[in-house]
Amino acid sequence: MMSPTLVRRIIKPAVFIACLLPLLWLVARAFEIGGGLGANPVEKIQDTLGQWGLRFLVITLAITPLRDWLNAPWLIMLRRMLGLFAFTYVLLHFLTWLLLDQGLYWSGILEDIAKRPFITIGFTALVLLIPLAITSTNKMMRRLGKRWKKLHRLIYPISLLAVWHYYWQVKADVREPLIYASIVAVLLGWRLWKTRRASTRAASQSAALARDA
Repeated sequence: MMSPTLVRRIIKPAVFIACLLPLLWLVARAFEIGGGLGANPVEKIQDTLGQWGLRFLVITLAITPLRDWLNAPWLIMLRRMLGLFAFTYVLLHFLTWLLLDQGLYWSGILEDIAKRPFITIGFTALVLLIPLAITSTNKMMRRLGKRWKKLHRLIYPISLLAVWHYYWQVKADVREPLIYASIVAVLLGWRLWKTRRASTRAASQSAALARDA
């Protein structure tokens, strides 16, 4: 059993640093350290941030199943941080498109959205992530009570929208988006199965109590 102290003092800082590495890598490449960002640096930055945002979303979604599969309750202590990193990378992905790619040129932005509806899907996922990031503190958890858990179930449609956004974005090779889609399907399918099993068990127990009464 992993002690909470070990997780707080060693595991969480190590994971925090690991989550920063993709961003630090981009900064280093932007300063021509390690080979630069290629012929289209803005696209490279945007794609890298988006891919890591999706990866952190999937990792966050996987925490609860991994906790149960591996009997590792300490993993839950990492979920909030991973979710916030997912939001950060997705937000930076959007801001890169808005500021560096489009330069806040609103007519061009509207034209781009009209031609590429996957942008709308991605923006919807970002908007849904905002309340999750805002309510990620202990204070908000206490204030919302049971509503907090219901609100944070938005991670399910957000993950689906993020995969859909990625699938529509790629033009030819859709293998990687399909891999993400498969992983998300397994994680959501497992949750559905677990919920139905719990409901069936509760119904069986209620029926048994009724017979014994």
